Amino acid sequence: MSDSEKLRLEHQAARLFMRRYEKQFGVPMRHIWHNTPRKPDVSCYLDGEQVDLEIAHLYGSEEEAKQVLGRSLSDETLAALRHLQKTPPNHRLLEALNQVLCKKSAKCYESKKVWLVIRNLNPHWQTAQFAEHTHLLLPIERHPFEQIWLLSDHDQDPHCNILRLDDLSV
Repeated sequence: MSDSEKLRLEHQAARLFMRRYEKQFGVPMRHIWHNTPRKPDVSCYLDGEQVDLEIAHLYGSEEEAKQVLGRSLSDETLAALRHLQKTPPNHRLLEALNQVLCKKSAKCYESKKVWLVIRNLNPHWQTAQFAEHTHLLLPIERHPFEQIWLLSDHDQDPHCNILRLDDLSV
């Protein structure tokens, strides 16, 4: 993935999260900009206070990421995707989310207020499925985030847009 594509995806995720957060809670979230690597990806203002957003994308597997991003799929990738269909979706969902949470929780940021926004780009997983299974996520002993959010693009229910996950700390 190129740096420009990564920036574009982060910007899209931040804007979508801000719109949905604002709609769900009625609190203005505005003015975003990208940061240097030592800070979270994006900064914005939440009701006049700066909040830094670290953006992560959840695809499932590397093969699913290629498919979601519209990459050319080799025979090997197609075979791996067929094999993934035999794995229970909830198991794959939890495994992928746990991997993202563990990876991001190990980071340190130069910021006072950091939220993690995990954008689910897997069209087979809905926010309701995540909500149903959050009790099965691995507890995170330490992380730098004030709040952790899941943002889904593919929900049919417009009222089930974002899900707060930061009750996962030990």
